[in-house]
Amino acid sequence: MLTSPATQRRHTRSSVGRRRGRSLTLAGRYVVAIVTTVVAVFPILYIVSASLNPHGSLVSANALFASVQLTNYVSLFTNPVQPYGAWFVNTLVIGLTTAAATVLLGGLAAYAFSRMRFRGRRLGLTSILLIQMFPQLLGVVAIFLLMNSISEVFPSIGLDTQSGLILVYLGGALGVNTYLLYGFFNTVPSSIDEAAKLDGAGHARIFFTIVLRLSAPVLAVVGLLSFIATTSEFVVASVVLTDPHRQTLAVGLFQFVSQQTSANWPVFAAGAVLAALPVVTLFFVLQKYIVGGLTAGAVK
Repeated sequence: MLTSPATQRRHTRSSVGRRRGRSLTLAGRYVVAIVTTVVAVFPILYIVSASLNPHGSLVSANALFASVQLTNYVSLFTNPVQPYGAWFVNTLVIGLTTAAATVLLGGLAAYAFSRMRFRGRRLGLTSILLIQMFPQLLGVVAIFLLMNSISEVFPSIGLDTQSGLILVYLGGALGVNTYLLYGFFNTVPSSIDEAAKLDGAGHARIFFTIVLRLSAPVLAVVGLLSFIATTSEFVVASVVLTDPHRQTLAVGLFQFVSQQTSANWPVFAAGAVLAALPVVTLFFVLQKYIVGGLTAGAVK
């Protein structure tokens, strides 16, 4: 069937309009992507440029990479008063230990709430959710007094000990992480547990050999978030740890800029760049689990 020339012209104009609209939409997406990338990357480039600046102020670092030297990085590890190497090791030990213990203990608690039925279960879940409403800053004074009292009985887990700080972090992180793991464990079919029980498996074997493997994505997310929160935490760490050789990077780096007359921002920038490396490395290591967990959740 033949169409009139007017109809053909209308179809041509509509198709041209649709293509033009798609082109404008695509161009808008590119503009948004470019602006977002610049906003996200520029602070990183600036802090890296400042860390390579041999001068002792940020004003001279406004021109990106105008002068590139490793003087600030050398100063980090050659200053005996401010032991950056000890801070770095302390942060890794505290962060990795807290992340691993959070995943294990939070998983055990979430499995109990998800698979077992006992008196006080609903009240416990509600209490965990309500406690997260109050910021950790409210308990700093209580934490200090409690750790000071514990030091008199158990000095190894009291004030100015890394093990005591780890216990404090675990107490603050188990609540929200338990609730997060509890929601994911509920998506794992209970028929798998029943089949394993028919084969003679107990709760411990089901948890460690079945549930943990199926929940690897959310465990990776919880571990990563716990590590990031622990390595960047300042208030509680500055209260619990007083010995300079036991402090973390967040507390130790503050000494470089705490005094206005002697603030050394380039050295602080160099320390911040190195402090970000463990977090970036851990993120890339766990990236496939995070992406896999998001994809699996979408398919479900």
